[in-house]
Amino acid sequence: MQTFIRLKNMHFYAYHGVLPQEKIVGNKFVVNVKFTADVSKSFETDHVDDTVNYAEIYDLVKTEMSIPSQLIEHVAGRIFSKIKESFPQINALEVRLAKLNPPVSGEVEASEVVVSDN
Repeated sequence: MQTFIRLKNMHFYAYHGVLPQEKIVGNKFVVNVKFTADVSKSFETDHVDDTVNYAEIYDLVKTEMSIPSQLIEHVAGRIFSKIKESFPQINALEVRLAKLNPPVSGEVEASEVVVSDN
């Protein structure tokens, strides 16, 4: 049995970007993580060791978001790889990373990168 688990709209202020001012001023980012895993044992045991501890996933995302990068593709790829490495019980994973109000010559709510293996 597979269960979908989502961490929705994790908000971070970080310093990712190619332009010099992005490295100084920073920007707001939103991360969403969705994964599947067999956590059916937790249905009966009610024990965190029988599921995927999403507090640990949040901490991993927070750590990766604190490391400045030029590209959000790079950050999203790091988050994806670290989650897969740290939680081998995850069968399918999707990481969405959005930069709010990206510096473009027009009005754009967000630029988003999606990394997925499903």
